[in-house]
Amino acid sequence: MKQFKQILSPIILATMTFQTTATHAQGGPNTTNNAPEAIRAFQVHVPDADLAELKQRINATRWPIQETVSDRSQGVKLEGFQQLVQYWGTAYDWRKAEAKLNALPQFITNIDGLDIHFIQVKSKHKNALPIIVTHGWPGSIFEQLKIIGPLTDPTAYGGKAEDAFDVIIPSMPGYGFSGKPTATGWGPDRMAKAWDVLMKRLGYTRYVAQGGDWGAVVSDAMGRQAPKGLLGIHVNMPATVPADIAQALKSGLPAPASLSAKEKKAYESMNDLYTRGGAYAGIMVTRPQTLAYGLSDSPSGLAAFYYDKFNDWTYSGGDAAKVLSKDDMLDDITLYWLTNTSASSSQLYWENNNNNFNVVEQRTREIKVPVAVTVFPGEIYQAPKTWTEKAYPNLIYYHEVNNGGHFAAWEQPQLFAEELRAAFKTLR
Repeated sequence: MKQFKQILSPIILATMTFQTTATHAQGGPNTTNNAPEAIRAFQVHVPDADLAELKQRINATRWPIQETVSDRSQGVKLEGFQQLVQYWGTAYDWRKAEAKLNALPQFITNIDGLDIHFIQVKSKHKNALPIIVTHGWPGSIFEQLKIIGPLTDPTAYGGKAEDAFDVIIPSMPGYGFSGKPTATGWGPDRMAKAWDVLMKRLGYTRYVAQGGDWGAVVSDAMGRQAPKGLLGIHVNMPATVPADIAQALKSGLPAPASLSAKEKKAYESMNDLYTRGGAYAGIMVTRPQTLAYGLSDSPSGLAAFYYDKFNDWTYSGGDAAKVLSKDDMLDDITLYWLTNTSASSSQLYWENNNNNFNVVEQRTREIKVPVAVTVFPGEIYQAPKTWTEKAYPNLIYYHEVNNGGHFAAWEQPQLFAEELRAAFKTLR
């Protein structure tokens, strides 16, 4: 168990066709269409044959036996999951998901040898603050679609014109419509540098960054690198665990007696993940390719792997359907299937396997830009303010809210947008 905990520690803290047309992003630099830095318009259109094959595979699912317990301690429960998969194979419509994406300005540009897909929505309000928002695993750009309106058009969502943002949402390398790395090296630090290149290429000389899950790790890396123009970062899964606490967790020790009530609760939440909910990460850190053979071949297997995390990590009492619709979840799962990114997305865990609680917490102290943190009650653990202040010396904003979980932008887009308005208010 101790060896497994050491493998898991990096994770907490840290045949598709489409249509593209060369173009220039409004407000971006002048480029030629053949240049590597060209920004090309992007539209999604999956061939009917691919969707028919997916439906055929779904409807041919070979089901396992039912769990022998009445709770979720053995994983995804058969009955409820069968209902989701039945809907996927009969009533779900990917074309509606395509339409949502294609209604937004989408682009592709090559950065450091890899095509990067992103959404860019500019506000109608003057002096909007540019923000780059990074998703995580098993999420995607679908996580952030609901926050585009409240951020770019705040006056329609209870805010003021001076709260407006220009919103840039990239797909991480190996995820969604971005390119799949063909060699090692695409970890959070390289992504952070690529995001700064992207923002500069779009013509932004000052901007902020936001992320949860892997997006938080990337945003932290941006904060350490502190490129010119980065005003600050906001994370909703902060890396705050002190080194001595991390060591106690890895050693399987009970919570130290010196901890406050909130610190003890955070310790117990992480210990619960270590002992009961973290096997998903252990296999991606050590054997992402082996795992992907099953996930790339069985849509129902892929869906079960991701649905388990939706249930665990939403603020829903273990039932993600209370806060996310079937279509919400299946849009995300279907994107992974159609882009065949189960392997390339899992490889990010392997890439980052030299990080752990101690190393990450120490590295946050190297962040040179202002940091804002929002703590959501359904997050994997609720970072106490005491730990957060030690981990982020440049902390300018810390707020605990009463709703939302690990997929906060997806679950509570209005609340999430309000947090970003407040977090970055002093940096405009």
